[in-house]
This record gives sequence, C-alpha cells and structure tokens, in this order.
Amino acid sequence: MQSGTAAAGDHALSSGGAANGAFADRVIAWQRLHGRHDLPWQNTRDPYRIWLSEIMLQQTQVAAVIGYYQRFLDRFPDLQALATGAADEVMRLWSGLGYYSRARNLHRAAGIIVDECKGEFPATQADLMRLPGIGRSTAAAVAAFAFGQRAAILDGNVKRVFARYFGIEGYPGLPAVEAVLWERAEALLPKRGLEPYTQGLMDLGATLCTRTRPRCPACPLAADCVAQVHGRTAELPHKRPRKPLPRRSCVMLVMQYRGQVLLERRPPAGIWGGLLCLPQADDLAAARNLAETLGADWHGHTALGEIEHGFTHYHLTIRPVSLSQPASSAKNVAREPRYSWMPLLQALDAGLPSPVRKLLLALEKTLNKSLECRLSNGRPL
Repeated sequence: MQSGTAAAGDHALSSGGAANGAFADRVIAWQRLHGRHDLPWQNTRDPYRIWLSEIMLQQTQVAAVIGYYQRFLDRFPDLQALATGAADEVMRLWSGLGYYSRARNLHRAAGIIVDECKGEFPATQADLMRLPGIGRSTAAAVAAFAFGQRAAILDGNVKRVFARYFGIEGYPGLPAVEAVLWERAEALLPKRGLEPYTQGLMDLGATLCTRTRPRCPACPLAADCVAQVHGRTAELPHKRPRKPLPRRSCVMLVMQYRGQVLLERRPPAGIWGGLLCLPQADDLAAARNLAETLGADWHGHTALGEIEHGFTHYHLTIRPVSLSQPASSAKNVAREPRYSWMPLLQALDAGLPSPVRKLLLALEKTLNKSLECRLSNGRPL
C-alpha cells in the first residue's frame, strides 16, 4: 500500500467504534431512503428464496437475474420441490444464466438439506458454508437476511465500496488484499440495523459506486472517501492483473434427421457440465472421425459461421459443421445413452449452453425460411 493512502484508509478504523458506527449509520440511513426495496427476493424471511437469489446473483447483475429467479420459483417454489426435481429441469431453467456449477451445487445442496438436515435450513454462516456452492459472503447474506445473524458480506460490489472508501491498493481478488477487505467488513458491522446496513452496502455498490461513472455526489460516504477526495475513483479498486487469455477452438456437429437434431449430454463436471450440447470435437480431423462413428456422411458437410464465446479463463472459437443423418445410422445413434434425437423446437427449450442455443435458433430460422419458400412456390412439403 502507498503510505499516504494507507493512513487515510486506516483512519476510520483506528478512531474506534464511534467512527465505525458513523460509517454504518450513514449507510443505513441512505438505504432506508434511497436503497432498493422492491426486488422479488426482498421483504421475506424465507431462506430458500433468499438463498436462491444470492446464488443467482453471484457474478451476475440484478437485471439479468430477475426473470430467471421468477421462472425458477414457478417451477420449484420451495426446497422440497427443488430437492426432488430432475437435474435436467434445473439445468433447463438455468440455461443462459451461465456459471452452471451454481445450478448443480444448488440442486445438490437442496438434497442435502432435505435428506441430512430434515428440511431445516441451516441458520448460521458456519453451517451454511458446509453446503456446496456457498462461500463466506453468500452464507453471511443468507444468515443475515433470513435469520438476522450478525455476519459480514464481501461480494464484488462491497469490495469496490471498501477499496475506494479506504483507499486500499491492489487487486481485490488477491488473497492479501482480500484479507484486508474482510478485516474492514468485520470491523464495520453494526450492532443494530444489520439488514438495512447489509442491503445498503450492496445497493451502494450496484447503484452509486459503480465500476465506471460512479455517482459520487449522491453517495453518503463521499465526504471522507479516499478515492473521491484524492480523485482516484477511476483507479480504485485496482483491476485484475492483465494477462492474455488462452484461445481454444472446437468443432460442433449440427446433425439433423427428420426435423430433429442430435444432442449429447455433457459430463456432470467441467464446462457446461450436465447440459445438453451438440457433439463436439477438438479439430476437423477428430470431427470427421466422430461424424463417421455416428454414421454421418462427412463428404456432405457444410461449414457454418464461426461463433466466439468467452469464458473466465479462456476464449473459445466454435466451428459448427452441418450434417444430415441417414435413417439407418440414426437408429444406431439412439442406442448410445449419452446421445438423443430431439425435435428442434423442443431442443430450444432444453438446458443448452448459450452458443449452442444461438446455433439452433439460426437453424430454426433457416428451416422456417425454407418452408415459407416452398409454400409460396406451391411446392409440396
């Protein structure tokens, strides 16, 4: 840390409980007047709904989550429904939201609560952290909002608020920097008003102390925020150390037979785990071998437009290839447990990775245009 910035950042804590209380009081007062109060998962003590929202909000913005949250609750309105629901249905409803391990862990955790906890939702941060997919901050949020437990949160928005307010140097994802942020989070917890304080920190980071163009004049912490006072809001928090993402590529087989498309169930772990996907190979040679194994005629293949897709740790170039499937081999493929033929419209409603959905949507449009052309020319179907 820079010496001047560290001193400014330490002042709020070194002044003792009074300074800490003033920080919390400002956050609480602001949240009650200006914070968010009508999100679908607010105004409830139901730990299931709060937990579901917190898992969906991990690395995902509120606007993207609301529709998924409501559709998920329509299908799985309570813990028992989720625990006994089919994994395929869970993945279908999560399709497009990304970070699919969240959905798999959510389903696993529901089963654990029902089977091992007799349906009683764990009420403490420590017990919640024993469930798959629940880390320290998520457990604290559920414990605070559902059970009134005194526990500190530190999600991405809160890290940004603290890094700017205290002038904390370094990338917040580094263990040493994160440890300092957790120290601040624990020290600032108020004795009263925990829920509006916790929600207020989230709201500040999401609506005022944003990554770009923060609305500092409206912030209740602006008067002694190190980043604001010293003109460093664009600099803090420090960005992730830049290093080029590795690039990978794959070939996906778009295999059709009588209005159906061939899908393959991905393994439970790994990228797109548990989702339905198009058969995939590393390169064209491997794709040809796979196509021939599945009984398709590689000589009749058609290359489709490439799709670029970004993951957290690498960038993927997808090269789709369209193939028709002879009737004789289509029956053989159906015997393979991981493969299934599915009508195109039904496939679009299944749990698919977003680039696969994009491919199949383009295929549907092409087929519809072909059908319209045949009908307009008076040709039989």
